[in-house]
Amino acid sequence: MAKLFTIPVAPDLSPRKRVRTSDPRYMEGQRVLVEAMRYLAQSNPYSNRPAIELLSEHVRTRFRMSDSPLS
Repeated sequence: MAKLFTIPVAPDLSPRKRVRTSDPRYMEGQRVLVEAMRYLAQSNPYSNRPAIELLSEHVRTRFRMSDSPLS
């Protein structure tokens, strides 16, 4: 039968800071989605409603209000 040895190590509780760099693709993607929704709403809002809802759902699920390229 094998013996199990554990070596106690105190956990590192210091906050880890992640260095994030700004990504211009993030802002460009947001701008493209908003322009697409605006175009669909201006061209024919009633027939394009499902497409607008799909884009809106994508924005809500992929990007939160707290998201930003620098945080």
